[in-house]
Amino acid sequence: MSAPDGSPVGAERSIGQLFASATTELSALVHDEIALAKAQLRQDAKRGAASGTVFALAGAILLFSLPMLNFALAYGIRTWSGWNLAVCFLLSFAANVLIAGVLGLIGLAFAKKAKKSKGPQKVAASMKETAGVLQKAKPHPRPEPPALEDRSPAAIEAVARSSS
Repeated sequence: MSAPDGSPVGAERSIGQLFASATTELSALVHDEIALAKAQLRQDAKRGAASGTVFALAGAILLFSLPMLNFALAYGIRTWSGWNLAVCFLLSFAANVLIAGVLGLIGLAFAKKAKKSKGPQKVAASMKETAGVLQKAKPHPRPEPPALEDRSPAAIEAVARSSS
């Protein structure tokens, strides 16, 4: 098993290697955050397109069905009930408006869902959190070397070991 920079795990790495590894991982994190933002924007665009499609469908149904459906429905109501033909045409029109209204409400629900989506805001908050964590990061504390005034053999040996 090896570390991201190719050195074996557990081996002492230089500060340059550690810095290069941290830089690589930070760069990968930023790229992943950008990819996440793009994916969420794509999803929001799809929801918006679905909303527009349903609105267009509602309008097309209302427009193209009015003449045929009004005649068929009005004559059907007249045959079934024996009411005045004008009342039958009004009922036929009301049924078409009701269908278009239901489709419009479905389109409105899709539009609200697309508007409520907070994909980009979530990504921005995540990036701010990552930046905050990195700003608060402190280097690992290292033991202080013994003072030069201490001339004991153990102190001299410790200094010689730490400097080699």
